[in-house]
Amino acid sequence: MKYYSTNKQAPDVSLQEAVVKGLAPDKGLYMPEKIKQLPQDFFDKIDTLSFQEIAYTVADAFFGEDIEADTLKQIVYDTLSFDTPLVHINDNIYSLELYHGPTLAFKDVGARFMARLLGYFIKKQGQTDVKVLVATSGDTGSAVANGFLGVKGIHVYVLYPKGKVSEIQECQFTTLGQNITALEIDGTFDDCQALVKTAFLDKELNEKLNLTSANSINIARFLPQAFYYFHAYAQLKKQGKAKNVVFCVPSGNFGNLTAGLIAKRMGLPVERFIAANNANDVFFEYLETGKYNPRPSVHTLANAMDVGDPSNFARILDLYNHSHKAITEDIEGYRFMDEAITNIVGYTYDRTGYLLDPHGACGYAALEDGLRDDEVGIFLETAHPTKFLDTVESIVKKEIEIPQPLKEFMKGEKKSIGLSKNFDDFKAELLK
Repeated sequence: MKYYSTNKQAPDVSLQEAVVKGLAPDKGLYMPEKIKQLPQDFFDKIDTLSFQEIAYTVADAFFGEDIEADTLKQIVYDTLSFDTPLVHINDNIYSLELYHGPTLAFKDVGARFMARLLGYFIKKQGQTDVKVLVATSGDTGSAVANGFLGVKGIHVYVLYPKGKVSEIQECQFTTLGQNITALEIDGTFDDCQALVKTAFLDKELNEKLNLTSANSINIARFLPQAFYYFHAYAQLKKQGKAKNVVFCVPSGNFGNLTAGLIAKRMGLPVERFIAANNANDVFFEYLETGKYNPRPSVHTLANAMDVGDPSNFARILDLYNHSHKAITEDIEGYRFMDEAITNIVGYTYDRTGYLLDPHGACGYAALEDGLRDDEVGIFLETAHPTKFLDTVESIVKKEIEIPQPLKEFMKGEKKSIGLSKNFDDFKAELLK
C-alpha cells in the first residue's frame, strides 16, 4: 500500500519509507491511500476472538501487503502482551482501561508496535544508526523509551517540557540510560514538538543523521491504536450491549481519536465520538465555530492533553475532506477546566469507588453530560491514576498504592540534559 502526505505536495511512499521518515518532506502527515472495510463475518464473530486475533485482522488490513504474515503476526502478538479490559462504572458508562502495559499508559500499544516495526525495517535496510526523536507531554516519552530500550541500531531522544510532566512520568524516561537520552526543554510541549518537526526539515541534520519520529505523527504509532477500539466493541458485544456505541476520547495531539475514526471507516459500528478537551480547547473551538486557531498550550492537571496545535488535526481534516459539517456529524466536543477535573475525580470516587486519572476524568464527565438514554458510552482511561499521585491523593484524601512497575522506575537516578527551546541548541546536541 502507498502512503500520501496530507499536504498533497510530496510523492507517495511505501510503508517502509513512511515509517522510517516519519514526516513527509512537505511537512504533511502520511495517510494510507485506502482504508479497507473489514468483512461482516469478522464483526459477527468478533466477541469470540482474542485481543491478539482481533488486532492481527486489523493490522493485516493496513500492513498485510507490505509485511510477511508471520512477521506481522509476531509484531502484533509481541506488542499486545497485556490486556485492555472494559470496566463497568455506572449506568451505561464503561472505562476502557489502557494502562495495563509496561509503562501503565495507552501509548504502550502504539509505541511497542512502532518499535518492533521500525526495528524490522531498519534491519531490512541494513542501518545501524537511526535516531528516533519524540516530544512528550507525559506518557509518550515513557512508552517510546521503554519500547525502544536496548534495541540495537536505534538511539531515542525524548524531549519534554521542564516542570510540566508529573514526577513519576519523568522517572519513566529519565532513569533508563543505555540508548535513551532525555532532553529537558525550557518551554512547553508545543515547543518540544516544534523542535522535532524542524529537525526533519533541516538539510544538514538529514544529510548527517538518519532521523525518524515516534510521535503520533508517525503512521506506525497511531494506526495500531485502532486495535483497542475493536477490542472494546468485542467486549461489549460479549455482554449483549454493543448497540449505539459512543467512544469518548481525552484528546491532546488527537492520534487516539484519529485511530478511532479510522476504525469506524473500517466498519466498526460506532454511533459517534466525543472529544474531551481540557483548557487547551482549540479543537473544541473548531467544532463550535469552524475556525481553527492554534495557540500556545497552557499547563493543566491533565498534562498529556496540554497541546495548543494538535498535529493529527491535519489527519482529521483529510479524512473528512476538510468539511466542518461532516466532522461535526461524527464528533462532538466537551471542555473541562482544572476545577471541574478535580470535582469529577472526587465525585466519581465517592459515588462509585472508581479512581479516575485526570485525563480519563474528562472522558467520563463528557459521557455523564452527553450520553443519550439509548447509548452505551466508553471512555478511554489513558493512564494509571498513580502516575498523577499528588493530584489524585489530594483530591480523594487517601493514600493510593503505587503499582510495583512504577515503584521500580522511581528507584532510578534522573539523567537528563537541559536545553533551551532554541533550535540551534537542539541541533548541536544531536550532532555531538
